[in-house]
Amino acid sequence: MNTAFPPHAAGTVRTPRTPFQPSPLVRSGSAQTMLAMIRPKGIDITRDERPMLLDAGYDHTGADPEQPVRLLGYYNAGRVPGVNRGLVLILHGWEGCSHSNYNLILAQYLAERGYATFRLNLRDHGPHLHVNPYALNRGVFRATLIEEAATATAQIAHLAGNRPFYIVGASMGGNFALRLAIRHSCTPFHNLARVVAISPAINPSRSTQALDAKLPYRRYFRDRWLASLHHKEELFPDLYDFGAMDPHLSVYDLTDRLVRMFGLFPDAEAYFTAYGVRGNAFEDLRVPTHIITAANDVVIPVVDFYGLKPHP
Repeated sequence: MNTAFPPHAAGTVRTPRTPFQPSPLVRSGSAQTMLAMIRPKGIDITRDERPMLLDAGYDHTGADPEQPVRLLGYYNAGRVPGVNRGLVLILHGWEGCSHSNYNLILAQYLAERGYATFRLNLRDHGPHLHVNPYALNRGVFRATLIEEAATATAQIAHLAGNRPFYIVGASMGGNFALRLAIRHSCTPFHNLARVVAISPAINPSRSTQALDAKLPYRRYFRDRWLASLHHKEELFPDLYDFGAMDPHLSVYDLTDRLVRMFGLFPDAEAYFTAYGVRGNAFEDLRVPTHIITAANDVVIPVVDFYGLKPHP
C-alpha cells in the first residue's frame, strides 16, 4: 500500500516530494471542494453511457430478505479506437452518485485515454434519471453494507474480460474501495490490478465530527441525508417514520439516533468503528493499493492516515 505521506514520528508532518501548490485563491480545502462540484465545458460522457441494473445479492438490511438487492450503474466504453486499457469502477462519496461532477470528469478523462468505466451507485444513491434510486430496495443505506457492493463489483469486474480491472473511490467511496481491496485477499475479484482511494474516510467518527465542526458542511450533508430518509419514508411508510427526527441535530447525533432506532448498533461510535479502516487492516493485502489525500482536507483529517501500517 502506498500512502501520500510516508511513515513518521507522531506529531510531525511530512509532505510529498512534489507538493501540490495551486494558486493561493484556490488553495484552501474548501475551495478545492467547491471546485470539484463545477463541471467544465465539454464533459459529455453521459452521451454514450449505458445504464445497467445489477443483482447485488442477499439483502443484509433484513428489510426484504426474499428479494435481491438491486444497484444501478452506468457503463462507458473507452473512446480511443482500437485501444482497451481495461475497466475502471468508480465509486462516489456519501450523498453523491454516478453523475456527480467529479465522477463524470474522471470517467471522461479515463475514457479519452482508452479505459472503459463503470460508475456504480450504492444503495439509495443515484441521479433519478432512469429509476427512483430510493425505490430499488426497501432497506435504508448504511456504510456497513460492503457485501452488496462486493457482489456488484464481482459482476462488474467480469465486464473487463481479459483486460485489467481497477477500482477508484473518493471519500466514502474511497472507504468502500479500500475495504474491497482488503476483501480481495480472501474473495478475489477478476483481474483486479490496482485500487486507488482518494481522501478516503478511514476514520468515519473523526470525519463526521470534522464535518459537523464546519457549519456549511454540516447543513449540506444533514439536509441531504434527511431528504433521502424522507424519500424512503414516503415510498415505504410501513417500514419507516422519521417524522420525529430533529432537523437541527448534528450529523453525528443524527447517526446515533438512527442506529439506535434500527437496533443495528449500540451507538454511533460502534457503527463508525464497524466500517472504519484502521491500523493493520492491510496486512494481508493482495493488490497494489494507493491512497491520495490532502493535508488540508476539510473533513478527512490527515492525521488519520499516519496510523496506517505501510504494506510492501
